[in-house]
Amino acid sequence: MADYNNYHEEEVLGKAYDARLMKRLLKYVRPYRWQLGTAVILLVSGSLLQLLLPIMIQIGIDNYLMKSDINGLARIAFAYAGILLAVFLLQYAQMYITMYIGQKVQYDIRMQIFRHLQKLHLGFFDKNPVGRLVTRTTNDVNVLDEMFSSGLVAVFGDIITLTGIVIALMYYNWKLALLTLMVLPLLILATAVFRKKVRTIYRQVRLKLARLNSFVQEHITGMTIIQLFTREKSTLYKFSLINSELRSAHLKSIYYYATFFPIVEIISALSLAILIYYGGFQIRADMLTFGELVAFIQLVQRFYHPIRDLAEKYNILQSSMASSERIFKLLDTEPEFAEQGNGAKPAQNKGRIEFENVRFAYNSGDDVLKDVSFTVEPGEKVAIVGATGAGKTSLVSLLFRFYNYQKGSIKLDGVELKDMSSKTIRSQLGLVLQDVFIFSGDYASNVRLGNDEITDEQLIDALKKVNLYDYIKSQDGGLKAEVKERGSTLSTGQKQLLSFARALAFDPNILVLDEATSSVDTETERMIQKALDKLLENRTAIIIAHRLSTIEKADKIIVLHHGRLREMGKHHELLEKKGIYYKLHQMQFKRDRVKTAV
Repeated sequence: MADYNNYHEEEVLGKAYDARLMKRLLKYVRPYRWQLGTAVILLVSGSLLQLLLPIMIQIGIDNYLMKSDINGLARIAFAYAGILLAVFLLQYAQMYITMYIGQKVQYDIRMQIFRHLQKLHLGFFDKNPVGRLVTRTTNDVNVLDEMFSSGLVAVFGDIITLTGIVIALMYYNWKLALLTLMVLPLLILATAVFRKKVRTIYRQVRLKLARLNSFVQEHITGMTIIQLFTREKSTLYKFSLINSELRSAHLKSIYYYATFFPIVEIISALSLAILIYYGGFQIRADMLTFGELVAFIQLVQRFYHPIRDLAEKYNILQSSMASSERIFKLLDTEPEFAEQGNGAKPAQNKGRIEFENVRFAYNSGDDVLKDVSFTVEPGEKVAIVGATGAGKTSLVSLLFRFYNYQKGSIKLDGVELKDMSSKTIRSQLGLVLQDVFIFSGDYASNVRLGNDEITDEQLIDALKKVNLYDYIKSQDGGLKAEVKERGSTLSTGQKQLLSFARALAFDPNILVLDEATSSVDTETERMIQKALDKLLENRTAIIIAHRLSTIEKADKIIVLHHGRLREMGKHHELLEKKGIYYKLHQMQFKRDRVKTAV
């Protein structure tokens, strides 16, 4: 099982601001720079208009209320309402545009990530957990959306609002402004402590959440084993421990938020008390009007709102930098080899395969295939056998260019694989694996896999050849009948048959069967075998099988042992040699005889 304590990549938060990362992030905003500029203008306009509201109150009190001018007071009230309406419309438009930009940027980044993932070699996915890659595509991109939609532009508004408030305060009464802002050092200290504490807590929350996500994903996937061995109670206990740790981390963050914001309110109230006390003396000395004092109070109260917002924007910016660093690390991962080659294509697609002194290792220094050489002629049926770990599946993976071989040469119809694009190579090959992957959707889409060139007639013909069409036709909806995730409603045999139909619908020149019948019952295997006799006519085929009885008619049998080609020949020739193939045959014959007796 996974080590749920090993999530260092999720734990690192990084800097609150990284100019290098921000420069890369802003490239995604460049296509929407006009919308962004409009949003900034709207935000600035709305912020400046809001600063007029205290001034309107001051004018209303001093010029009209204190003089009992009801008509003038009504005019100022209508003007106040008009400004409020204008602020609402500006904020609505600004929020809509910024949310629009956030969603567009989020869409673009996700498309780039998924496009990049499809280009990466399979070795990358062997070393990187699926959960982590899903987190990059979902959670990390969501964090960036929050920055673009509510963080990046809003910071400008908060800074402009603070600047405007300070200027307005100084304009009214600079002595009173300085006296009121005496509490600002306390606010800065409280914000610094809060920021430091929240950063630590946020790191813990992210770490605990990553552990929880990984645990849930792994144990839901392995629910069959959990129930089979009645491990529900112990699994639930482990889940409760991880869940309680996440809850505790969240409660700590709630504690700091619940402490910080009341402190800001207390500091705000303290500055307000100083303002009222000192302002009262200035009114008495005719150095300040009552309207100006009320406007001053309004401005001071507004001063603390953007400060609270900036504290939250700091957290958004910090988490965005961390997420962007992880995303760019993924996007900067280069494929192990070029997918396009140099564009070479075979003059004719006959189905000839040549392996010459091929060496391959998943990890450096640990060869899986060692100096393997053989040739498969067009239309030839070649079987590859060997014990588990002999290198059979690795050999097929190299043929499909899933991995890069370190030494030697593999040619398809006389052209080196490394010179061909992956698309050209795989268009000539069909593969049926032992572990079949079925997508959610319907039967037709699982056979076509998005290739609209496959007609309904070809699709039905492929299904008939593998004896699956009658079953599908009996389903409600036929070819459009729903197929659940991973084909959960299909038997193992039906999944295998569907994968056969999938390969046949693409009509490849070369068909590779990687232990394709090892997971089916005898009756299903018999059905497949009947179809294969017809399907493999005039088609090159490579068959990997544990059941040696299925490849006795092969034109050539290749025996791999510890990554080396040890024997090659027909079935009866290899039996006469009494080598590795003979031993494998004898062991399987005895095993099958015991099963029959039981």
